[in-house]
Amino acid sequence: MDLERSPLALPFPDMPQIAGVTLRVARARYKNWDRCDLTYAELAEGTSVAGVFTQSACASSEVELGRQNVAQGVARAQIVNAGNSNAFTGYRGREAVEQIMGQVADHLGCPAEQVFVSSTGVIGVPLPKDKAREGVAAALTADPCTWEDAALAISTTDTFAKGAHTNAMIGDKRVELVGFIKGSGMIAPDMATMLGYIFTDAAITPAFLQEILSAANTATFSCITVDGDTSTSDTVMAFATGKAGNGVLTGFDSPGADAFAAALTDLCRQLAQLVVRDGEGARKFISIFVSGAFSDESARRVGLSIANSPLVKTAIAGEDANWGRVVMAVGKAGEPADRDKLSIGFGGVWAAKNGLPCADYDEGPVAAHLKGRDIDITVDLGMGDGRATVWTCDLTHGYISINGDYRS
Repeated sequence: MDLERSPLALPFPDMPQIAGVTLRVARARYKNWDRCDLTYAELAEGTSVAGVFTQSACASSEVELGRQNVAQGVARAQIVNAGNSNAFTGYRGREAVEQIMGQVADHLGCPAEQVFVSSTGVIGVPLPKDKAREGVAAALTADPCTWEDAALAISTTDTFAKGAHTNAMIGDKRVELVGFIKGSGMIAPDMATMLGYIFTDAAITPAFLQEILSAANTATFSCITVDGDTSTSDTVMAFATGKAGNGVLTGFDSPGADAFAAALTDLCRQLAQLVVRDGEGARKFISIFVSGAFSDESARRVGLSIANSPLVKTAIAGEDANWGRVVMAVGKAGEPADRDKLSIGFGGVWAAKNGLPCADYDEGPVAAHLKGRDIDITVDLGMGDGRATVWTCDLTHGYISINGDYRS
């Protein structure tokens, strides 16, 4: 299936190498395609690891084992398979994951629990163990590759490679953070997005890395949606090699911890927004700013109700300033709201305030705003101090075309 590059795509950035990380790709040929579909990241001994995973009750064996093994805090490798999610595949799927873990662990001379595996693609087809074995063997001896190569190899319906980079100062040491991610549809995460991988040379304990990754996830990956569907395979992993030589971060009392946490959150936000920019069939990137809610979590839920509404998303696709559909989405969110305190705006122009249409409302500037690629919707509930920002995209005929042909 040949897919048109998203009009919202951003170019892949220049990203520095991370000391202690070596990337390789290979062709396992999980599908009938002529491209690399397996990414292997080899990590230095002592690399700290953290992760957040889908809350789907039908999670894959990769997710179950990853959730279990991330608790031991150390990683030596990450393998990502594209084209087959290996979800809903029972004991055969688990055997395939354990085979990959064992194969890499034997190569590196480490415990299998330090090898993490992710898979993405069609649900319900066991990962072919022969192809996995040959693909891993090829990856272990392949030449090192670039970040963009690694990002391309993990894609499925993605139309562009997605990566981001930031840095932070910890004392007199500059630490680098890079990440790449895949995701385009089946995006409405409860704990993560599709598949995302973050690498840093910072020295940080696994427990503190987990703490700040979980917090960053709440404000970023858990605030995006394309279609309201949570994947069986959603995973975001963070790996810290400790090669920067900074004083080890153990908590927010450590010098530089705030700067590092802010950088990690910024990186996660960049990656999360890239997924929305590649939403299947997307033509518009939508930011929904919710304020005045009972709590931050209530604001997030209201924002997601708006972002997941097919009526709102199709109105934006049609460039129709139908703010009544936003009222509908707020009302159905199941969160505290008062019709007579609600205010709604588009592109910085209020259409309704305090439960009434604005007497001086001019739809002209709003119509012009909706013709652009980046759309802003503002909602003030007028009830408290809670606020959140949620990101989504419009809903077009392209989404139906892509998903109607997905398995062909």
